[in-house]
Amino acid sequence: MNDYVAVSLGVICAGMGGELFVRGAVGLAHWARVSPGIIGVTVAAFATSSPELSVAINAGMAGQPPIALGDVLGSNVVNVALILALALVISGIQSPRDSVKRDFPVAMLVPVVTGVLMLDGMLSRFDGGLMLSMFFAWLVAAVIEARKQRSVTEEVLGEHRGWFAVLSCIVGLGFLIAAGTLIVAGSRGIAMALGIDAFVIGATIVAVGTSVPELATTVIAKLLGHDEVSLGTILGSNIFNGVFIVAVAAMLSPITISWREVVVTLVFGLVALVCTYPTRTGFIEGRRGVLLLVLYAVYLTTILQRQAA
Repeated sequence: MNDYVAVSLGVICAGMGGELFVRGAVGLAHWARVSPGIIGVTVAAFATSSPELSVAINAGMAGQPPIALGDVLGSNVVNVALILALALVISGIQSPRDSVKRDFPVAMLVPVVTGVLMLDGMLSRFDGGLMLSMFFAWLVAAVIEARKQRSVTEEVLGEHRGWFAVLSCIVGLGFLIAAGTLIVAGSRGIAMALGIDAFVIGATIVAVGTSVPELATTVIAKLLGHDEVSLGTILGSNIFNGVFIVAVAAMLSPITISWREVVVTLVFGLVALVCTYPTRTGFIEGRRGVLLLVLYAVYLTTILQRQAA
């Protein structure tokens, strides 16, 4: 299949899958009697990160872990500086209190921890184990919060029948995975034809391709009025990418790469999150979306200039 045709089909699948997945996720939240934000930061985030997991496993088994690392770190920049930025350009987002207390600090800690562990130029299997421990501690906190919310039933839009919500999620996720696969395959083919470095391919082209599920889910959730699903998907995806998928890649094949090569992506990922941190009321103003888009443009320019140097 032509690389450009693959990318085009991927975009179409992303739109269809995003609509189905968001409605199913919100319906699942209603059926499970938890807030849509919890579904967003766990189920939706993990599901939309499945392309990154696929890339990490394939790259690790093929002995090319720098592609996996570049994809994950680049995806985390894309998630905030591009995808969340687009949602904010539509209108500001009200962040739930539990997300500000639990998810934002962990998401901001992820690039810091990754940077510290990579100071010796390697992410070892032991480092991967430390990252997994951090991930499961966060996941336990999210599950505890979900159990607290079980007694609260709120009226939300979406499918209220449990089986139909699950079916909608599964079908939507199928389209999203297909979208990610098609866009990654097409984008990688185009990038390699242009002779771009493996880490840079991962951090730019492949990162955007594997973030298509997050893009579709986040923007469609925003358009449907489910801000908490939009924000939860992005934060949860960044945490899942940064301390689960990187850990899996490192445990499959230790990642050896110079700290200088990853520092730009780590710094931009952290700065993007700092620029997004809510006010005391939990509100994230829409104008921050423009700031984040400018930041993403600077990130792309910086990383491509370093490739050319």
